[in-house]
Amino acid sequence: MNCESSVGNSVTHSNTSPKQSVSLEWQPPVDFLGEVLFNATVAQAYDSFWVGIPSNTVQVVRRDTVGSYPQTTRLPYVTPPPRGPYTPQTESPMTTQPQDDPFYTDCGRSKTCFGFPDGCIETKSCKSISAVMVRGDVYEFEMKSLSSGAAYIALGLSEDAKMGDDLVTECVPQNGRVSLYSSYTSGAPNYAATRANVPQNKARLIESSVIDGVIYCKIQREVITQVSSKTFDLLNNRYHLLIASGTGLKENSVGYHDIGRLPSAAPINLAVVQDLSGSSTLLLRLHGAFMVIAWIGTTSLGIILARYFKQTWVGKQICGKDQWFVWHRACMVTTWSLTIVAFIIIFVEIGDWSSERNPHAILGTITTIICFIQPIGALFRPAPNAKSRPIFNWLHWLGGNLAHILSIVTIFFAVKLTKAELPEWMDWILVGFVVVHVIVHLIYSIAGFSSDRQQAQQVTAFQMSDMGHHGMRNGHRMERNTDAPYSRFRKGLLAAYTIILILFVVVLVLIVVLAPIEDTFNKLKSN
Repeated sequence: MNCESSVGNSVTHSNTSPKQSVSLEWQPPVDFLGEVLFNATVAQAYDSFWVGIPSNTVQVVRRDTVGSYPQTTRLPYVTPPPRGPYTPQTESPMTTQPQDDPFYTDCGRSKTCFGFPDGCIETKSCKSISAVMVRGDVYEFEMKSLSSGAAYIALGLSEDAKMGDDLVTECVPQNGRVSLYSSYTSGAPNYAATRANVPQNKARLIESSVIDGVIYCKIQREVITQVSSKTFDLLNNRYHLLIASGTGLKENSVGYHDIGRLPSAAPINLAVVQDLSGSSTLLLRLHGAFMVIAWIGTTSLGIILARYFKQTWVGKQICGKDQWFVWHRACMVTTWSLTIVAFIIIFVEIGDWSSERNPHAILGTITTIICFIQPIGALFRPAPNAKSRPIFNWLHWLGGNLAHILSIVTIFFAVKLTKAELPEWMDWILVGFVVVHVIVHLIYSIAGFSSDRQQAQQVTAFQMSDMGHHGMRNGHRMERNTDAPYSRFRKGLLAAYTIILILFVVVLVLIVVLAPIEDTFNKLKSN
């Protein structure tokens, strides 16, 4: 219990049955030495009770002065001698000095370490890290967060590496000290963590510190923890480790893990020391790469072709179709295919609707729906001379451009997603693409206006000329088989735009696939 704003400074029984004695075990704070006095209140009946019964004075001394137990003797519950208060590095919260940080010392030898970003244990560059050590029936967990602005660090035990039905241990800085909480997560559709109805006496804080925003805590947890009908048995069951950190707190739980979250690739026996890697993000990366290729690449090119090249490559058909239409259709079929595959992939990866407060998911869904409808509508387009053809043209144009604009906005929001691990400077690359795309549209529009004007002048000159027998018919045939003015300019600009577009797509795909790109670059550099 928490009495008078102090955390965990009192205790009471959990049932009302009569009893003659209550046996308790008290663990003093790590940095405390001196005398302690316990005060008890005993209630026999509503009108018969005793308040403030003092204990004998208890002298707290250093554990190593009491003596040590033989290594071959297994006592019911023995805490090893503490190393003393943990002192993290006082440099920048986002950096770690590998040679000086004691957290990594026994990783892979006497304790299993796991942190994010994935692979950070090897380079000793974790933003958040956890460790598990087992001695007999003592399960010891360590956690440390080096991220600036972190409001908590938490470690979950999960059966499926996804949020839901997990036992979570939280270390939360409060009033300059670290508070320990246990919570339980609920899955879809209402993703949340709560401390209600979760026993708080199954874990205890051994060491903790908050220095320059760096959170550290060491916890011992009992083998069995019962949460409602769910039993967490650390001895006989295997669990995924889920490490998470965030900048916000809720009233009765931690907030969203906006700093980072990573589940282990496989469930483990906590007593077996091993090297852990994070769960695969392949599907997540494929989703991002496919969407970038589809909406930055093929859609942008397809729109340019359909809008400005209907009077280019005139008379040069492919399989009986105008070249602009063949290339436009190829681009849009590619967009449609990649979008549908990417949409399916992300639902397979997440398993449900995204719990992150970001409009990326809803905008992406709207874009996918429009994209799905576009080619179906194109199959039922009216004949070129039909009265309803202009209506179809406007609706098809509106759907394509609306989907394109929404897709670019959606990619901008993707940069803010925690799971994507994309750098903020990726926004500037996207801005560069938008600027180039708009400039190309403007150039083509100006060129198209000039082309139409020149064609109008040619038609006027043709009407005033001497038209002999079949002259008008021949004139029409000549006009239909000739490209509009500035054809070479349009083709040259298209070639340049295509090269620039490919460069944008390649750079963005690499950033998505190799995310977090800075950590990947540093890892390759160190190797």
